[in-house]
Amino acid sequence: MSTKFFVMTHKLFEKPKDSMYIPLQVGHALHGTLDKTYLQDDDGEDNISAQNPYFSELTGMYWVWKNYKGTDNIGICHYRRFPVIRREKSGLERLLTEQDCEQILQEYDLITTEQLNLHSNYYDGFAVDHNLHDLQVTEEVVKEKYPSYYEFFEKLVHNNKVYFGNICVMPKSLYDRYCEWLFDILFEVQRRIDVTGYDGYRKRVFGFLSEFLQMVWIQGNHLHPYECRIAIIGEKFETGEVKRVLAGFFEKKDVQGAKEYFLRCYEKRPDILMEASDITGELRICMQIISTCEFEQHLLGNCVLDKEQDMGKLIPMFKALNMAVLRKGRGEETEGDKKLLAGDLITDPAVQVAMQVMGAVR
Repeated sequence: MSTKFFVMTHKLFEKPKDSMYIPLQVGHALHGTLDKTYLQDDDGEDNISAQNPYFSELTGMYWVWKNYKGTDNIGICHYRRFPVIRREKSGLERLLTEQDCEQILQEYDLITTEQLNLHSNYYDGFAVDHNLHDLQVTEEVVKEKYPSYYEFFEKLVHNNKVYFGNICVMPKSLYDRYCEWLFDILFEVQRRIDVTGYDGYRKRVFGFLSEFLQMVWIQGNHLHPYECRIAIIGEKFETGEVKRVLAGFFEKKDVQGAKEYFLRCYEKRPDILMEASDITGELRICMQIISTCEFEQHLLGNCVLDKEQDMGKLIPMFKALNMAVLRKGRGEETEGDKKLLAGDLITDPAVQVAMQVMGAVR
């Protein structure tokens, strides 16, 4: 049994050494070639590459469905998200191999991600970040075209679990059936909704819908999935760019400018604070710095940026503050914590904000 894992990408990345992983550039019709060694999602007449702003990695999934025939099993992942498995002896994680896939697929129907536990049910969560009408239209289409799946749609849309990223491995024959079902639904939804005026995040609606539909399809077919851990490698470019701009505001001691800029970014890209995007947690620390500065200015008339403007120093200081507050609350305060909390840069308002932050984390 052979397995090919297509790594969906829109940017250059360090390819795994394992030849099973094959880079596939998505949106090539719009952006040109990243690397001549990458496959491209507009190679062949039957492709939807130009629709990448709306379908995300699905333009690559469509291309594989319609154009790639040379393997028994198909795998899909992203340039920052790779399936991993734990080594038995060391406990360390390594990339999934072709042998792993073969062994797992002898016992399971397919491989997918571990389930995400959402803060609310999928329906309410979708309404927060997207146009709820799009999900409601999807429900109508499923009910009309695939009524046997409707009860699973209804059950899962009010549940708080979902697979993510369209990351999966399955026999090519099963993959073909999945894609036929998935794209039949999504193309019909596309005919019924209007995404005019959507920002860059929300126009990727079909990519988001497909993550939920994968679970509907798996349960609707009574399949037995192996849920695999996904390692997130590297920071999103968008997240790094936001941090770079915020650093400029901090250097100028412009708290209001930093706040307004961040809120604009968050409005356009509500995903930037998700753990998969802000993998270091530094963007959330930047939010804490802004909140602290506002609170300090209100109570004291000045703020930490009057004494320190370097983000490279502010972020580790606030991380240390958070841990000091957490340990103090547990009765585990160290001498280093006491020294930090008594220092010139840490004010009572800063401690109060940190207590709120760490309380929310716990």
